[in-house]
Amino acid sequence: MTCTFFGHRQIYKKTEPILRSALIELIENHDANLFYVGNHGDFDAVVLKTLRDLSAQYPITYYVVLAYMPEKRSEVNQMNEFETILPKGIETVPKRFAISFRNKWMIRQSDCVVTYVINSVGSGAAQFKALAEKQGKKIIELSGVG
Repeated sequence: MTCTFFGHRQIYKKTEPILRSALIELIENHDANLFYVGNHGDFDAVVLKTLRDLSAQYPITYYVVLAYMPEKRSEVNQMNEFETILPKGIETVPKRFAISFRNKWMIRQSDCVVTYVINSVGSGAAQFKALAEKQGKKIIELSGVG
């Protein structure tokens, strides 16, 4: 099973253990073994950290799916080059649409979407959660964590 993630830039600290438990459940009981995560905000950072930790215990593969090449040296240093991929075709997308293109690509690749959506008003995370629901993806919600 392939999973991806959508959540707010800022999260509550207590989200991390709940996310970890949800990932272990997906890996152990639903054969999840491939994960795609973005690289914008706290939720993505916590997901990446958790996937790195779990990869020492489980035979999983994960990728940070970039919307565009990082511009800041500090962004490059946070990721290992073997952890990152660019979706095919993204090089033709104007930068202002690149995150949307990347997120839609991640949904198409995935069977399951793990979400952290507390505020749906004007939220990109809520928008992509709704798109995943429309496409019939399995949704794991962490939104009760606030």
